[in-house]
Amino acid sequence: MYRTVRSDGVAQKEFKNSVFIGHAAPIKNEADAKAFVLGVKERYSDANHNVSAYLIKNCSTLVAKYDDDGEPAGSSGKPVFKVLELKELSNVAVVVTRYFGGVKLGFGGLSRAYREAAVAAIEEAGIIEVHEMTALKLNVTYSDIQPVKKLVEEYGHLLDENYTDIVELSVEVRKGTEDDLISKVTDLTRNRATVAYING
Repeated sequence: MYRTVRSDGVAQKEFKNSVFIGHAAPIKNEADAKAFVLGVKERYSDANHNVSAYLIKNCSTLVAKYDDDGEPAGSSGKPVFKVLELKELSNVAVVVTRYFGGVKLGFGGLSRAYREAAVAAIEEAGIIEVHEMTALKLNVTYSDIQPVKKLVEEYGHLLDENYTDIVELSVEVRKGTEDDLISKVTDLTRNRATVAYING
């Protein structure tokens, strides 16, 4: 299970005439993160800075990056990234856009402003807990279909079903519960069902 944001979130803060617009979005991989960052930079191409940070955890993969986008080193990207760490979020990208208002904020002021804009965007997006899932393919007989479907609902959900001489069910179950489900399906169907992992 991991924590991420529910949807895209945007929030605006003002500090000493500078406007900071925080943008947060759920992502699945680094390509998603880069596309999100680029999209915000293009939308706010007239801004002075578009500071970004993202954190991705998938299976054994960890990608953690931030960019100050021309602000003093460590004053902006790192504080935004720290928000992701402190809130224990993953698979999230954040961009904070700054329109300079004529008053310098100093290192501490910049850090605080970027951090608060990131927090506001994340709060606007909402935080959720997501169970990591494992995809399985179950081949069952027509007589076993209803009890197997009911069992699948206890562990996850049905993705697709295909009816031929047998019924092929594509399902997702909570990671860590697949062995238990496989054992129960095998017992329930008296070994008539076959189970295979999808994509690994």
